[in-house]
Amino acid sequence: MARSDAILPRIIAVDWSGARAGAHRKIWLAEARGEQLLRLESGRSRDDVATHLVEEARGDPYLVVGLDFAFSLPAWFLRERQLKTAGELWRLADREAEGWLERCMHPFWGRSGRGRPDLEEHYRRTDRDVPSVGGIRPKSPFQIGGAGAVGTGSLRGMPILHRLSERGFRIWPFDAVGFPLAVEIYPRLLTGPVRKSSARHRAAELGRRFPRLSATQRAVAASSEDAFDAAISALQMAKQAHEFAGLAQARDPVDLLEGRIWWAAMP
Repeated sequence: MARSDAILPRIIAVDWSGARAGAHRKIWLAEARGEQLLRLESGRSRDDVATHLVEEARGDPYLVVGLDFAFSLPAWFLRERQLKTAGELWRLADREAEGWLERCMHPFWGRSGRGRPDLEEHYRRTDRDVPSVGGIRPKSPFQIGGAGAVGTGSLRGMPILHRLSERGFRIWPFDAVGFPLAVEIYPRLLTGPVRKSSARHRAAELGRRFPRLSATQRAVAASSEDAFDAAISALQMAKQAHEFAGLAQARDPVDLLEGRIWWAAMP
């Protein structure tokens, strides 16, 4: 669909959850345009989120979605399993990820009796490249238990990427950029070093950075860390909405396997 350069894409950010049960209470979806928060809501399962995003793109494909989980794993994992693309990993995860999680299979770790193993590499290059925020950095996608574990959500998110890709979404940086578009986000890069565990600090940060939010919107966005992450991510992405059409497909073979985190200060 042809669009004027003056018309910016719609922005949706999803604060994800890998929880086996009750994920619908932890997953928050926010939509923003400019400095306006158009909606902020929870209640959808992972499958429901995927269905909703496909429906939204069908109605208006000029859409960018930010998803809060690792889009791939370190390159050595894919090579060891003879996976030539991230898409092949998503298809494999669709079939086998629940088994990896249930048995906490090597190289995944973090469950009882499964300490951090000695691996060729625990992190993707993009996990190491993004800046630390208040001393906080991305965790290893192989960690599926313990504080800050991101692996469970990532493994349960990859089948969703497979589904979105099959229904016309471009997944950055693996595909040539077009719309609808999905990008990986790391909310801490977008929220900054605010004390997210404090509702008072969450509300103050929202008021400082986004003064046009209504009192009701600010209260809902500050009601939990998950809602806060979704709201700030969508609003910050909307501020940078003009940049998404200029993103390019990766050329580096590592980026093509591992993916990259999108963040607002990227060149």
